[in-house]
Amino acid sequence: MTETNPAATPGADTPRDAQAQARANAQDAPFSALPLSASMLRNLEQLGYLRMTPIQAETLPLALAGHDLIAQARTGSGKTAAFALALLSRLDAKRFAVQAMVLCPTRELADQVTQEIRRLARAEDNIKVLSLCGGTPLRPQINSLEHGAHIVVGTPGRLLDHLERGSLDVSGLNTLVLDEADRMLDMGFFDEIATVVRQCPKERLTLLFSATYPDGIAKLSQQFMRAPRQIMLKQTHAETKIRQRFYEVADHDRLHTVGMLLNHYRPVSAIAFCNTKQQCRDLVDVLRAEGFEALALHGDLEQRDRDQVLIQFANRSCSVLVATDVAARGLDIAQLEAVINVDVTPDPEVHVHRIGRTGRADEEGWAWSLASMDEMGRVANIEQAQGREVTWHSLSELTPASNTPLQPPMVTLQILGGRKEKIRPGDVLGAMTGEAGLDGKKIGKINVTDMSTYVAVARDIARDAVNRLSSGKIKGKRVKVRLLTDAPRRED
Repeated sequence: MTETNPAATPGADTPRDAQAQARANAQDAPFSALPLSASMLRNLEQLGYLRMTPIQAETLPLALAGHDLIAQARTGSGKTAAFALALLSRLDAKRFAVQAMVLCPTRELADQVTQEIRRLARAEDNIKVLSLCGGTPLRPQINSLEHGAHIVVGTPGRLLDHLERGSLDVSGLNTLVLDEADRMLDMGFFDEIATVVRQCPKERLTLLFSATYPDGIAKLSQQFMRAPRQIMLKQTHAETKIRQRFYEVADHDRLHTVGMLLNHYRPVSAIAFCNTKQQCRDLVDVLRAEGFEALALHGDLEQRDRDQVLIQFANRSCSVLVATDVAARGLDIAQLEAVINVDVTPDPEVHVHRIGRTGRADEEGWAWSLASMDEMGRVANIEQAQGREVTWHSLSELTPASNTPLQPPMVTLQILGGRKEKIRPGDVLGAMTGEAGLDGKKIGKINVTDMSTYVAVARDIARDAVNRLSSGKIKGKRVKVRLLTDAPRRED
């Protein structure tokens, strides 16, 4: 953060002084301090948005004033609401044309952004927000676009597909958002982003959000932004919320040590970060051999397999999600108890981003990092970035807390049938607690996709639930039900 200059003449603020004072005044400010409509402020209050987070306080006044922005902010900082409020404030609901577009690196992040914009757009009637991502059929998206939309959120490749086909018209666009731009660049999307942006009107507001600041960000801003203001908030995590521990390991013991951590601490859910896809595969093999329910998330998974993995982890049917940074980008898992850095990342900002997935919403979380002698230079960089030394613990402390294997509390059932059969979560819950006679307290999250429905049930009733549902009906029809195993199966 910029500091005031103590040597400045009293009463004559320098630009740095004025900026620092403005920032100080903005911190923890209410949304009512912004030039937002009364209906928008009422909706924010109903949603529990009372005071701005630091990134919202820094960016919203500038964006609402029409300034292009480059903002450095991690997932969970409130950045989605920041750019959503900015684009909604520039929207004319009566003009049925695409006026705002948000580019995201992954379908999961795009879906989260879409839902958040819809919640914030409730202040206005009939704001249509479309998600346009790869991994799903083009035709339904084309049909939706033919009926019109105000805002589109999507991945660069799929948005480019629609632009090239002529199914997406951005001639009326006034706001462009690049969300998690660093990961889009990491995934090789620079050319797609550049092609999409070139088709947008030059007279527009451009907001770029990124957790880190690689060279490609400067290249993007030079080509496509107009005198952007730059907001860079130093991200730290309170020791009281995220308890970090480092363990020195030999490379040949690294993967086995992950199992030792899990057996010692026994978290209900944990993400284990690896630097490479091969390390992910190897770790999943080791953990499964040791009896853990582990699933991998990396760039080689097809979209439907990826969806099944994420559903199982989010509904607590999987103890450990083993992921690369790029694959896990944009995930926001509620009540994540622990993060394991299987490899030390070479980028200290990525380390901060990793561990920031736990310890959210005033809950505490664990972050365990494994480091070999060859990685001590990377650890020193993390210490320098955090402004404090890391805490080391001995592997001898890791002893099994129980003789019972660590198992997730839930199991996922897959019902063949989803949105295309007009199945809704309430239909499934009604069938399970009604005709099937299952205890509603033992039924967890219900996720309905186009072709399948996934239901989390307590482990002790899983087989009984499969049998009862298979012999009963949902919406008057027999359905096929199975336990979703570690090996994902095609929905089609």
